[in-house]
Amino acid sequence: MSFTLQWSAAFPSALFCRCSSRCSSKSFQRHCNRTLSEKVRVSDALSSKETGSNVRIQGWVRSVRPQKDNLFLHVNDGSSLQSLQVVASSHLNTRDLTFGCAVDITGTLEKSPSKRQNVELRARHIEVVGECNPVDFPFKIKERHSLEYVRQFPHLRCRTNAFSSLLRIRSEATTAIQSFFRDNGYVQIHTPVITSNDCEGAGELFQVEPAGHNDSDDPNPHFFSVPAYLTVSGQLHLEVMAGAFSAVYTFGPTFRAENSQSRRHLAEFYMVEAEIAFTESLDDLMKVMEGLFKAATEHVLSSCAEDVELFHKYIAPGHRDQVDLMLKRKFYVISYTEAIDILKSSSQNFTISTEWGCDLQTEHEKFLVKHCGNVPVFVINYPYELKPFYARDNQDQPNHTAAAVDLLVPGVGELCGGSLREERLELLSQRLSIVVIDRYLQLREFGSVPHGGFGMGFERYLQCILGLHNIKDVIPFARFSHSCLL
Repeated sequence: MSFTLQWSAAFPSALFCRCSSRCSSKSFQRHCNRTLSEKVRVSDALSSKETGSNVRIQGWVRSVRPQKDNLFLHVNDGSSLQSLQVVASSHLNTRDLTFGCAVDITGTLEKSPSKRQNVELRARHIEVVGECNPVDFPFKIKERHSLEYVRQFPHLRCRTNAFSSLLRIRSEATTAIQSFFRDNGYVQIHTPVITSNDCEGAGELFQVEPAGHNDSDDPNPHFFSVPAYLTVSGQLHLEVMAGAFSAVYTFGPTFRAENSQSRRHLAEFYMVEAEIAFTESLDDLMKVMEGLFKAATEHVLSSCAEDVELFHKYIAPGHRDQVDLMLKRKFYVISYTEAIDILKSSSQNFTISTEWGCDLQTEHEKFLVKHCGNVPVFVINYPYELKPFYARDNQDQPNHTAAAVDLLVPGVGELCGGSLREERLELLSQRLSIVVIDRYLQLREFGSVPHGGFGMGFERYLQCILGLHNIKDVIPFARFSHSCLL
């Protein structure tokens, strides 16, 4: 059945139906309700200062409270933490109007008599688009579910207040990071997900091959000319681009085949990586790291105030003071040698002992942050043998170090890792004498300049500002060893 709506010059606000066949008044009324009502998001409706307008809301019911004469609903569409109260006549109530169901509601925005919200929607029509059985639905209307419980339902946890807030925060943090680099003149590079290099040298790689490809007679068994892997870092590709652009960055997924289900590990996570040409100082890198952290955090706090408050009030009480301290104070800088001296002189019993030349563990990193007053701290000039081949040799004695830096933050430990890159061809060739990467070495032959860069774990950043202990609670779909995939 089709409808034609005709405007009347005599009555400008009136619309008349000219149907191609007879229509029921209810069908026409429903059609008119949708046609004449402006579709708005819940967040826009809540912030609206104008009442009396006809609007259309689509979302999911967060609560249902039927009374003798009226029906009260709270509807949320994911645009804000706060839901919109809907008031309707009790005759609009139906059996399938339940907690969790999807609805399409038209009505009039009115000033609310309640102090909890400025406006409410007086409904004229309610349509249940998708039913939800509240008995089978794993989240209950009046229960506050723990993050551990919610984690069992990766396909449904976006329906909870905490996780929907997390996803809005994550979206705004992404915007803030992109804006920081754009405003500072960086060019975004889309580095490949499939690569042939192991940038970190740890060997924890996912190999990529076509499904069902098993031709034993093929002289080259690989789809590409060499074995291919999911990327662990975009750094080497950024170094290529740093030969033509003074500042570049990438922001995308990275993969580690670590056989771990701990609260610190993911098989797939997001990295923010930057590379800067014409720099010979770790100070330049540290300035960018600190600026990025503070700019992104200030944006999130101002743009997602309600969502952030949910975490700081109910999940990590008191953490806002910690975040404010990190924003207020300048980050500390200590050398690796100073860090080892601090750890050795402490009275704390560490699980792994510390000596010069050892790699710092999470327990060491967290202790160093506490020692510095719970302010983020840069640790610079690590032992040369601890760092990858591309880290610049400081050529110092007696302790041989590389120009590398890690940023340690409260509650997490290492957040960023970076270094100046070895631009001297002769030194780089010596270190790569066993496994020579021809194209990487060629970058040093044609217009090479001193450069450096760093990477920041995006999920760890979110853990740091929200006070969350499990990294699986800050990513939409957690991938880890032996986990089920959607």
